[in-house]
Amino acid sequence: MKVLSVVRAFGVLSVGLALALPVRAQVKVDPKLADYKPVGAVSGNLKSIGSDTMNNLMALWGEGFHKIYPSVQIEIEGKGSSTAPPALIEGTAHFGPMSREMKQAEIGKFNAKFGYDPMPLQTSIDMLAIYVHKDNPIESLTLQQVDAIFSNSRKAGYPKNIQTWGDLGLKGEWASKPISLYGRNSASGTYGFLKEHVLLNGDYKDAVKEQPGSSSVVQGVASDKYAIGYSGIGYKTADVRAVPLAKTAKSKPIAAAPENAYTGQYPLSRFLLIYVNYKPNNQLDPLRREFIKYVFSKQGQQDVIKDGYFPVTARIAAKALTAVGIEENVASGEAKSK
Repeated sequence: MKVLSVVRAFGVLSVGLALALPVRAQVKVDPKLADYKPVGAVSGNLKSIGSDTMNNLMALWGEGFHKIYPSVQIEIEGKGSSTAPPALIEGTAHFGPMSREMKQAEIGKFNAKFGYDPMPLQTSIDMLAIYVHKDNPIESLTLQQVDAIFSNSRKAGYPKNIQTWGDLGLKGEWASKPISLYGRNSASGTYGFLKEHVLLNGDYKDAVKEQPGSSSVVQGVASDKYAIGYSGIGYKTADVRAVPLAKTAKSKPIAAAPENAYTGQYPLSRFLLIYVNYKPNNQLDPLRREFIKYVFSKQGQQDVIKDGYFPVTARIAAKALTAVGIEENVASGEAKSK
């Protein structure tokens, strides 16, 4: 479990995504996003508890925010998305980053205490990648095959259990080699996302080597020639390869490339979320308000690109700001609280 402390300063998308985002040949920040403009003296402490997938991203936002407000300190704790809801309920965190949506039971517990639901903000776009070693010749996989690789339940309907690379059609030295499985633990939103959207809530195989963080999954695959694992696209390195995925055997495999995230063609695209305790029709305190404004500014979304994820459009940013009582004028770059 990893805790990032910026002492000086301080994530289901594929359904309907094509309607929300335009096709772009290159990843660029939407020019209609506002530049972040300092508002004067802002100070205090903030704490973020939640997704490991978003650890580095939260740190980048924290560092950028600190350059503007040196008196602000933010502590970032990434132990998995499932740690975000209780932290928000107990008041031990100001922000709850998640790589999955909150479950109804989690929302229910929050509502039971506060009388309203937690507010999810769509901060950025991730592609959940299926990684293999860079020397692995596999060309593509279907979601049904991925299910049969990681789960004995095989709820997606693949006809047989997949245990060796030969079961996937590889020849020569690969044919008899067992597939070494790397994944996350049950506290992870990435674990839950794959379980829901690929395993169809089937059980993971006991052979999966559960890792404490996203980067350790990629490191495991990089050091094990016959391995396969899953993690966010922001953790991709030169030592692994993201395998193109097809929804079915009759579908075209889609690469984990930016243009396929924006169109929604890549089958495992998702929003990375920050949940906030926001009471409807009220104002956020200045510290949380300004941090959220930074996240959805040009500078904040440039941090998204820097971390290997994909920025949201000005329209999505404006919707998020409005949801927490911040009116954003994207044309002039001015923001104000209701």
